[in-house]
Amino acid sequence: MDKRKILAYGKLALICLGIFACLGILATMALTVQTISPAAAEEPAVELPIIMYHSILNSDAKAGKYVITPKTLEEDFAYLKAHGYTAVTISDLIAYQEGRKELPQKPIMITFDDGYYNNYSYAFPLLKKYDMKAVISVIGRYTDEYSASMEKMNNNYSQLTWDQIREMMDSGYVEFANHSYDMHSDTTRRGVKKKYQEAAGEYRMAITQDIGQMQAEMKEETGWEPVCFTYPFGFINDEAQEIIREMGFKASLSSYEYVNRITKDPECLFELGRYNRASGESMGEFMAKMTDVR
Repeated sequence: MDKRKILAYGKLALICLGIFACLGILATMALTVQTISPAAAEEPAVELPIIMYHSILNSDAKAGKYVITPKTLEEDFAYLKAHGYTAVTISDLIAYQEGRKELPQKPIMITFDDGYYNNYSYAFPLLKKYDMKAVISVIGRYTDEYSASMEKMNNNYSQLTWDQIREMMDSGYVEFANHSYDMHSDTTRRGVKKKYQEAAGEYRMAITQDIGQMQAEMKEETGWEPVCFTYPFGFINDEAQEIIREMGFKASLSSYEYVNRITKDPECLFELGRYNRASGESMGEFMAKMTDVR
């Protein structure tokens, strides 16, 4: 055989061997990736249950789905303390997600929706007594109305004033979230849901203006600009989620019931799940329901 042909065949053989070697390496890499389980590939997560309270009234007759008594609230706090839970705020979660601090071994979040005056008269003293922190979501329109009113505060229906909000905020025990300015009481729509046949541009403007007004007032009255938005009535849609992120919020609270997995991913802080605390069961029974982790 001609030497040139022999050399050509030799080069071809070497090229083929090189190709097969590369294919073997790629196959090994692919197999390695496939054999890593999804759980192993995920970053570490901290499980966070969130409790959603509303109104607190000193009346067994009025206790129900959204109302508990001060006695029940104190029993709840005592239970959490005795079982080693540490209450955290939204700011704590953001600091963890950004790598600025660690979360406690058994974190829990205590939230109060709508900003009732009884959160100040009943819950605030108990937060201090049990060294617990909470997140209260207030509605701007109601806060403005009761701040301007000369009427005596009533636990049954009054809302927080700016003076009370400042006092609670300055204590370090309470962080405040944006619950809209008037989307909770606007009868023409339900929360941040779109009206029937509402144009996309009109909807976006309405939501942005309302939530932005609450942000501006909170900043002006307290110096604090909320980092969390709490959906009125728990209603969520894709457009609102997009707007919330565009406005600079770093977290949001939903009314979906599940335990949260907190990681270093910023997205894990949006649409946080919460369990509504109704009357009629012990804290142990209530906590036992928190089994769905997402």
